[in-house]
Amino acid sequence: QLQLVESGGGLVQPGGSLRLSCAASGFTLDYYAIGWFRQAPGKEREGVSCISSSGGSTNYADSVKGRFTISRDNAKNTVYLQMNSLKPEDTAVYYCAADQVLCSDYDPTDFGSWGQGTQVTVSS
Repeated sequence: QLQLVESGGGLVQPGGSLRLSCAASGFTLDYYAIGWFRQAPGKEREGVSCISSSGGSTNYADSVKGRFTISRDNAKNTVYLQMNSLKPEDTAVYYCAADQVLCSDYDPTDFGSWGQGTQVTVSS
């Protein structure tokens, strides 16, 4: 069974940084694209970023371009989301998800394996 566990969320002031981790167990991440998604209260889940299985292709939502960076360390079976210059509107539960898809047009419905989520709160 594919299992993903997110960590690294928390409370941070506007302008601060956090690094989220998505650790996989029960399978090797090497063959899977990983997407980061977020869901704020009362809103639909939205795509934040995606990285291809090789790491050679990445994609970002316009709202996070230039502030967030996705990366992967297949040797550690982990994908990261470095979040800088955080804004209050980044507040949400962040989820990672895995599937054998392309990151060119990632959508939550494309991903079959999900983590439980980690809360990110940006507030002064």
